[in-house]
Amino acid sequence: MRYRTRVTAPAAALFGTAAALTVGGGAHAAPGAPGGPGEPGTPGTETLGDPVYPNLGNTGYRVHEYHLDFAYDATTRLVDATATLKLRTTQALTRFSLDCLGLDIRTVRTNGHEAVFEQVEEKLRITPGRPLPKGAAATVRVEYSADPRRIPQPLTGWVVTLDGFAVAGQPNLAHTVFPCNDHPQDKADFTFRVTAPAGLKGVASGRLVCTENLADGRTATTYRSASPMATELVQISVGDYVIKERQGPHGLPLRDVVPTARAEALEPALALTPGHVEWLEARLGAYPFEMYGILPCNSDDPLAFDFTGLETQTLTIYKPNYLLQAEPKIGSHMMHELVHTYFGNLVSPATWADLWLNEGHADYYGLLYRYERGWADGLGLLSLEARMKATYALGDQWRKDSGPVAAPPSAARLFDGQRYLGGVLVLFALRELVGEDVFHAIERAFLDRYRNSVATTQNYIDVASEVSGQDLSGFLRDWLYGTVTPRMPNHPDWTVTPPKSSLAAGRSAARSHDNSATL
Repeated sequence: MRYRTRVTAPAAALFGTAAALTVGGGAHAAPGAPGGPGEPGTPGTETLGDPVYPNLGNTGYRVHEYHLDFAYDATTRLVDATATLKLRTTQALTRFSLDCLGLDIRTVRTNGHEAVFEQVEEKLRITPGRPLPKGAAATVRVEYSADPRRIPQPLTGWVVTLDGFAVAGQPNLAHTVFPCNDHPQDKADFTFRVTAPAGLKGVASGRLVCTENLADGRTATTYRSASPMATELVQISVGDYVIKERQGPHGLPLRDVVPTARAEALEPALALTPGHVEWLEARLGAYPFEMYGILPCNSDDPLAFDFTGLETQTLTIYKPNYLLQAEPKIGSHMMHELVHTYFGNLVSPATWADLWLNEGHADYYGLLYRYERGWADGLGLLSLEARMKATYALGDQWRKDSGPVAAPPSAARLFDGQRYLGGVLVLFALRELVGEDVFHAIERAFLDRYRNSVATTQNYIDVASEVSGQDLSGFLRDWLYGTVTPRMPNHPDWTVTPPKSSLAAGRSAARSHDNSATL
C-alpha cells in the first residue's frame, strides 16, 4: 500500500462537468444484442454504494475478463490503447456505464456494433443499439488514446517515468488508465498486450504468454493473469528494463523488472525476496499466485511517483532509490508489500471501509519480521508488545481524529495510521484474547474461505468466532467500530492518553508510514 494520505478531490474537476455526447456510426447501424420480449430494460446505476468512494463502480453487469492492448510511442509519449471487456448483465439494460476519466475515447462497440457513448465526469455511458437482456453475455470494445502526463499526481493512476510509464491505480484511479468497473467487488481475469518501441520493454501483471517481434522494430509482449484481479491491482509498464528471473520456495517463479542502468545496484534488495516468501509461507500458507516480483520503475521524482511501494498483483512497484538502502531499512516494508499478496490481492476488501484488513495485516507481519531480526523501529522499540503499548496510548486520539479502525470518516482520512497501526492493534488484541495458535488458525481460515474474492470486516469477525469457538462479535466490533479504545486483554496496566481537541494524530501517523519511521 502506498504510504501517504491520498488526495481525493475529484479529478473530473480538471476537465469540467459538462457532458460530451458522442454518437458512433452505429447510432443507426446494426443493433447489438436484442432485448427479450417484454423486457425493455433500464439504465444501470452508476455506483456500487461504497461508503468511502460512492461514485466508484456501476451496476447492471459483472466483468469476467479484460483484454488491454497498449502501444507506447516514445516520441510523443502517448499511449494508443484498446480495452475489450467481456461481461454478463445482471439486469436488462438500456444503458450501462464504465468508470473512465482523462482518456480520449474514439469508438465504443458492443457485440461488434458501434454504440452511442457519452463521457460525463468520471463515467463513460454506453447505449447499445438495443437493450441487453438480463443474463446476456456482451463484449465491449473501447478504443482510445491517453497522455500519462495529462493529470498530475496524485489524481492519476499513471506513473510517468524517465523512459516510459508504470501504473498505480489504488484505490480509485485505475479508470484514469483504462475504462473499467473500478471497484474491488468486480474482480476479473486480465490479458495484457504491451507494444514497446525498440530499446524498451513492455511488461505487465501475470505470466508471459508470447513475444512478437514486429516489422517496424517494435516488440509486443502478452501477459495473462492466472487468477482474478481487482482493477486497482493492475500493473502495466514500459521502460528500459532488464528481466531478472530466480526461483523461490517450491520452485515459485520470481521475476523482477529492473531499470537496466540500476540492475547491479538493486540486486542486493531483490535477492531478499526468496527468504521473504519462505518466512511468510510458514505463517500464511503457500504463496497464492503464479509468480512474484518487484518493479523498481525508473523514477524517483516525487511529483511523478508519490509513494514508496504498491502491491500491484504479481509485480510490486517501488521507488528505485528506496531499495538501495540497507536491509534493516527496507526488509520490513518489503514484507509489508508481500503480505498484501494475501491480504489485499488474494482476498480484497469488499468496500474501502474494510481497508484495515489489508493494511493492518501487512503492518502486523511486517513488524513481526522486523522484531524477529532485532531491528529497532522508527520509535527505537524492539518488540511488538512495546510498539503496541505505545500505539494503545494513542488509541482515543486516533479514533477522534481518524474515526474507528473500520469506519474511516472520509476518503481524505482513509489512509491515516488508524487503518495501519490501528489495525495492528486490533489483531494484537485478538491474538492476546484467543492465543497464538487459534489466531493463526483464524488467519488461514479467512484466507481459504475468501480466496480470489472479496471480504468484509463482518466476514472476518464471523470466521474468528467460528474458528475460536466463541462469539467474538462484541469484542471485535468494540475494537473496530467503537469510539473509545477497549481494554487490552492480558495488559490491565496499559493506559490510553486522553485525546486533545484537534491534534490530527491519525494524519501524522499516516505521514510517518514512510516505512523506516513506522515499520
